Amino acid sequence: MARVFLVKVVIPRSPREAKGLLLSCIRDPNPIVFFEPKWLYRLAVEEVPEDDYMLPLSEAEVVRQGSDITLVGWGAQLSIMEQACLDAEKEGISCELIDLKTLIPWDKETVEASVNKTGRLLISHEAPVTGGFGAEISASIVERCFSRLEAPVARICGLDTPFPLVFEPFYMPTKNKILDAIKSTVGY
Repeated sequence: MARVFLVKVVIPRSPREAKGLLLSCIRDPNPIVFFEPKWLYRLAVEEVPEDDYMLPLSEAEVVRQGSDITLVGWGAQLSIMEQACLDAEKEGISCELIDLKTLIPWDKETVEASVNKTGRLLISHEAPVTGGFGAEISASIVERCFSRLEAPVARICGLDTPFPLVFEPFYMPTKNKILDAIKSTVGY
C-alpha cells in the first residue's frame, strides 16, 4: 500500500495516537488509507482523551532522544523498539526512536536530521524485508546522508516467506533481534 502515491498512508502506534490521527484523517481533504495494527485492539489500558484533538499528518515524532543510533518504525513495531531501546541503554547505547506515523508522505527531514546526529540508522517493520517500506527509507537516507553514515543501514523486518499464524512469533521482528542489530550497528 505504501507504493500508492497521491494517497496518504497512516499507521498509529497506540489507541491515543489512533484517535488523534483518525480525526486528522477525517478532516483532511485528501484520500487516506488508515491501517490499524491488530494489537491495538488487544491493548488493555491506555488513557485516551475524550475531547476532540488532532495529531499532525506527515510529521514524524521523536519518541525518545538519543545520540548513538537512530531507530525508525511505525505502528505496532514501536512498542517492541522502545523495549529494545531500554535494553540497549542498560548496555550504554543511546537510541533515538522515531515514529513515522505517516508512510506516504513520510517525514524525511526528521529522519535525516537524526541520522546526521547519530551517524547510524536501524529500520524495523512487520512487512517482509524485500520490497518493504524500510527499503525506501534506507535508499533515501543513503542518498541524503551517505557521508555522515558510520555504518550500513540496518533493517529488521519480517521474513520473505508466507507463514501460518502459529509461527508469527518467529516471523516478526522481536526485541532481541532489534537489540542484536543495535549492538552490531553501533559496533560496526
